[in-house]
Amino acid sequence: LTVLMKDAIKPTLMQTLEGTPVFVHAGPFANIAHGNSSIVADDLALKLVGEDGYVFTEAGFGSDIGMEKFFNIKCRTSGRQPNAVVLVSTVRALKMHGNGPAVSAGQPLPKEYTEENIELLKNGVCNMQHHIGIAKKFGVPVVVALNRFHTDTDAELAVVREAALAAGAFDAVVTSHWADGGKGSVDLAHAVVKACEAPSDFKLLYGPELSLKDKILTIAKQVYGADNVTYSEKAEAQLDRYTKLGYSHLPICVAKTHLSLSSDPTKKGVPTGFDLHVREARASVGAGFVYPLIGEMSTMPGLPTRPAYYEIDIDPDTERVRVIGD
Repeated sequence: LTVLMKDAIKPTLMQTLEGTPVFVHAGPFANIAHGNSSIVADDLALKLVGEDGYVFTEAGFGSDIGMEKFFNIKCRTSGRQPNAVVLVSTVRALKMHGNGPAVSAGQPLPKEYTEENIELLKNGVCNMQHHIGIAKKFGVPVVVALNRFHTDTDAELAVVREAALAAGAFDAVVTSHWADGGKGSVDLAHAVVKACEAPSDFKLLYGPELSLKDKILTIAKQVYGADNVTYSEKAEAQLDRYTKLGYSHLPICVAKTHLSLSSDPTKKGVPTGFDLHVREARASVGAGFVYPLIGEMSTMPGLPTRPAYYEIDIDPDTERVRVIGD
């Protein structure tokens, strides 16, 4: 950990293809961690842009995990309040949430995603509307950025924009920055500026005085749309232990699939009538949160049986990083 943090303690300065400064710092996956850039990077960016500038900070995946943790964990810790939320959506994603066919990596997209299909799209816009509703619970204006692919039709884009506005979005803007760079998102930028100037009433979903279980239940019901939360005996014992140790004031960082609002990645759209089952609960006291594990989530994906860090060391006097055995 010391080797990693030796240089990683400072944000990495990068840039977009058009020269806009970008800080990359932390940002773990939102399905197994908090999914956000560091407070240090945000504070540094805000200082550099000045009072009249704007800073976009990413909250990974959807509003159910990355954004919820941005608000309830990061904003709680930093004391900062966001002015607006930019919710990115695509016609293709909403078609999938409308029970579109499965997509396999490396295989051609089914025609439902590359040809106009209004019915499929209308069945899936409920997912976007739910995400808008989550953001609005925190009292922040929501701008939907509709990322247009070349296969999207004007009629499909109109359906999404109408659905977004009906759900209470401040605005919904078609963007093409993936193809046209900055000029493809000028309208989005104007909409975000207006949203930032609009009145807001930022609030967190729960206070530190609630029990760990009550915090988990609040997230499950108000964010995911679950009916209830159940616990394994192991999770029950762990949460009881954390409470006795004085950690019940900590916020919650749920480890959950990003592929569904529920714990079942196959359930698209807006699932209803489900319970959230906590199989295990762990405490990252230094980081400042308790994280329940939902479903079969792995908190350390992609590592071999013996990761390379076992062979890496640092000299505490010279700060030279070395491989053990050299």
